[in-house]
Amino acid sequence: MLDFDSDLQTTLWTTAEAAEAAGVTPAVIRIWAHRGHLRRANSPRCRSPRYRAIDVVRAEAATRERARRTY
Repeated sequence: MLDFDSDLQTTLWTTAEAAEAAGVTPAVIRIWAHRGHLRRANSPRCRSPRYRAIDVVRAEAATRERARRTY
């Protein structure tokens, strides 16, 4: 279970934690990062990427907003 009471600016999540928080699969988090919607907070040389919690929340909200658009 994730702790949403902590400071979202400084909290770093793994891919699995970010996926759980956003309600998506870890593959979607990796896709968001590849497409530039989400940026790694740690060095690219690190084995497991970490994402700032606030960035994950913003990427999820933006994705949901784009999905609601009607053309």
